[in-house]
Amino acid sequence: MPDGGGFSRAAKAAAKGRGALSNPDNRFEAKGREAFDDGWGSLTEDMPALRTTLTREASRTAMTFNDSPDLGFDRSLNPYRGCEHGCVYCFARPSHAYLGLSPGLDFESRLLFKPDMPRLLEKELSRPGYVPRTVTLGANTDPYQPAERKMALAREVLEVLERFGHPVGIVTKSAGVLRDLDILSRLAKRNLVRVYLSVTTLDARLARAMEPRAASPVRRLQALRALSAAGVPTAVLAAPMIPGLNDAELERILEAARDAGARSAGYVLLRLPHELRQIFEEWLAEHYPDRASRVLALVRQTRGGALYDSRWGQRQTGTGPYADLLRQRFHVAASRLGLLPRESHAPLDCGAFNGRAMERQGVLL
Repeated sequence: MPDGGGFSRAAKAAAKGRGALSNPDNRFEAKGREAFDDGWGSLTEDMPALRTTLTREASRTAMTFNDSPDLGFDRSLNPYRGCEHGCVYCFARPSHAYLGLSPGLDFESRLLFKPDMPRLLEKELSRPGYVPRTVTLGANTDPYQPAERKMALAREVLEVLERFGHPVGIVTKSAGVLRDLDILSRLAKRNLVRVYLSVTTLDARLARAMEPRAASPVRRLQALRALSAAGVPTAVLAAPMIPGLNDAELERILEAARDAGARSAGYVLLRLPHELRQIFEEWLAEHYPDRASRVLALVRQTRGGALYDSRWGQRQTGTGPYADLLRQRFHVAASRLGLLPRESHAPLDCGAFNGRAMERQGVLL
C-alpha cells in the first residue's frame, strides 16, 4: 500500500470496502514517504485485498480519565484501539499515531484489543475510596465494531458493571448492541444505563461510502426502536454534521430517531485534527469531486478560516454564522420533537454502586 499522499488504482482496489484511501505518515515520524513508479509497474500491479488483523494489547488500566470541559463524562472504557467500521471522518483516527501506525488504513485494519479489561475494571472498582460516576463505553472507538462478535469484551465489561451496580453510557453506531439487550434491560430497570446511537445520515449510499463497515442507517434506527421497546433509555447523536454533505439531514435524522424511541439528542460538528485532514480531503476528492471544494470552504467558515480549531468550547460546535445556524436548527428541531438536549437528561444512579461486589462473591482480586 503506497504511503504518503499518493495512492494508485491498484491500492484503492485493494482497500475496497474501507473508508480511507491511503496510509499517510503519522505526525511522529521523522521522515515522510511518497510512492513512485520504479519502472516495473509498481503502482499498477495487483495487490491483495486488505485484511483486518487483531493484536493483543497488555493494558495496565481499564478506565481512562479526562478533564475536558467539552465532554459530559470524566471516565471511559475502550476495549479496542482502531475501528473496523472505517468511518472516514472519525476523530479518533489520529490516536493510532501513538502506536506507530497510520491513522489511515492502519486505523481500520490493524486493531488492538484489550483482553484484560474486565479483570482490570474489577480491580479498579474494588479499590477503597473509588467514587462512582457514569463511565462511557466507546468514547473513542466503537465497542460494538465487528471484532466484538468474536471477542465479546464489551459484554464482559457490562457484566462487571452490572455486578458492581455502576452506571454506564454506551456510544455506538452498531446494531450489534442488541446482542446484550438482556444485560441492558436489567441495567435500565436500575437506572444504570443509557445508549447513544450515532446516526450520521439516512442516505444509504452516502453511509456506504462514508462509514463502509458500520450498520446501515435503517439498522441503527431499528436498534433504537428495539432498545426503546425493551425500556432502555436511548439518545441519538447526529454526528458528525459535515457542512455541505449531510448537514441538510439534521432535522430528518432527529425526527426519525424520535419516532424510533429516542428520548434525547445531541450533535457534533465535523472535526479534522492532525492526519485526519488529509484522509478526509482524499476521500472527498474521490467520492464527491463536484462538491469537495465547497465542503472544505464551509468547514473553514466554521473554524476561523482553518480546517480545525482544537480550542475547548469550540471544537465540538465551531464558530461563525454557519455554525451558529446549525446550532439554532438543532435546538429548534429538538424542541419541536420533544427531544431533550443530551446534557439535560436525568442522571443515572450512582447510589446503587457496591464496591464490595466481588468480595461478596468470594472472588480474589
